[in-house]
Order: sequence, then structure tokens, then C-alpha cells
Amino acid sequence: MRFIHCADLHLDSKMTSNLSREQAKERKMEILRTYSRMIDYAKENKIDGIIIAGDLFDTRNISATARNMVKDSIMSNPQIEFYYLKGNHDSDNFFSKLDDIPENLHLFNEEWKTYDCGSISLSGIEIDSTNESTLYNSLVLDNDKYNIVIMHGQIGQINLNAMKNKGIDYLALGHVHSFRQEKLDEQGIWCYSGCLEGRGFDECGTKGYVMLETVAQHLVPTFVLVAKRTLREVVIEVTETYTEQEIMAQIQGQLTEIPSQDLIKIVLKGQVSPECDLDLLWMKRKLESDYYFLKI
Repeated sequence: MRFIHCADLHLDSKMTSNLSREQAKERKMEILRTYSRMIDYAKENKIDGIIIAGDLFDTRNISATARNMVKDSIMSNPQIEFYYLKGNHDSDNFFSKLDDIPENLHLFNEEWKTYDCGSISLSGIEIDSTNESTLYNSLVLDNDKYNIVIMHGQIGQINLNAMKNKGIDYLALGHVHSFRQEKLDEQGIWCYSGCLEGRGFDECGTKGYVMLETVAQHLVPTFVLVAKRTLREVVIEVTETYTEQEIMAQIQGQLTEIPSQDLIKIVLKGQVSPECDLDLLWMKRKLESDYYFLKI
């Protein structure tokens, strides 16, 4: 069996940080299209289920475009089971616009809820102040199944030590926007899938989702890069640099392997010679036409 684990999609983000009005509008649509590409992949490759571990949307006020795209992705793919656990950015606004909850959309609440899908058992809980101290003792899993547990929160808010030795094969987490995967105990691992698209320079690096597949009595995770654009921070050491031309040469040398569709933040670090009169605006204008977005 095969599943996709994604989280922190933040569909309908305004994307106004750093970008022009036109670019922000374009990036907002690109996040929706990236979500759509993930669904297309799932459909074409016969994925059994998609786990959304929180923050599907960015705000309570969901646009009709985003709401209808998500609704259609679920209803037009009844062969795929969707497991949606709300995060701290999500609300019930999405569900209030649905006439009926589709049969292939499985939801969670403040108590542990478990769904079986073939040899896979998926259990999830939405953490709040009423359950965060008791939820670990109330988790009971079927040791005859592959157990996926779904939660949304920071490590610390989620007590990893309390999740050990409970029969978890894969702990699917949301809230952290970068991919991170580590061993939970001798049996299982915990994983943040990260977000599908970076939205600002605090979300640099490769973005995507995790593919989970049952192989030889194990759940094997593989990170899948899906983002249309990557945000990158390039740090240039300029100490003891004497001319603007030297700095430009260093910058251009660092940028040679970066695709033109990416967004770049260049940080000049160090103490330059007093004779080095930097014109950052000129440097930016010389470089920015080669990339979707660039700042120094």
C-alpha cells in the first residue's frame, strides 16, 4: 500500500512578503497548482491515501477558488482516502460550505480516532488544552497493523518520549515547515513532511511531501520534491574585500547553479574595506533580471 503524507500547505496565503502585487497573485495560484500536481500524482500512481497533517488552509476566510479545488480533488477521486487533521491555522469554515462530508474524507477531533485502510491503521488527534496531558495514555494501537499516527504541533508540545514503544510505525507530523525525519524508537520513525511551497525566506530549501510504501513488512518513507520554486539564502563573506567588482564576482560564482525560477536572498556578511563603496541597488538591478525574485 502507498500513502502520501503532507502538511502545512497554507492554501490561500496572501504571499505579499517581498513580492510585487502581480508576483504575490501568481505565487498564490502556484501553491494551489502544486497541491493539484500532488493530487494528479496520487491519481496516476494509484496512491491509496493522502494524509494532511494540519494547516491545509492559511486563514479562516477561504476563497471560493481554493475551497472548490480542494473539494473537487476529494470528490472526484473516490478511490483515494483523504485523512485530514486540522492544524492551528485551520477552522471549520471549509466543512460548513460542504453539503455532505464525502465518504473518502476522514476527519479527526480532540479524542483519538482510528481508521483502517487494508493493512494500515491510521490514528489521529487534534491537540488542545483539554487533552494534551492525557492523550498519550489513551492511545491504543493494533499490533497486527502498520500503525500511522497523525498529529500537529511542535516537538515539546508533542512529547516524543511518551510516544515510544506504543507500536507506532510512522508518526506523521505537521507544523514545522521543513522536512525532518528521525527514529522514534526501535520500531518507528517520526517525520515532519514540511510544506509544499516555501512562502518566505524563513522557509528556504527543498519542499515537498513524503511517500509512504509498505515494503517487506516495513513502512518505507521517501521525500518527494514538488515545489515549483525554491527559496534560497546565499551568504557571501565579504571581509577583506576591496572592490565592488570582487563582491559581484563572488555573488555570481555562488549563483551559477541556481535555476532562474527561484527566489534568492543574498546576505553580504563581514566588514569591507573603507575604500569599497557598495551600491547595493546597482548590484541588485544587475542580477535580478536573471531570477524570479532577488534581493540583497
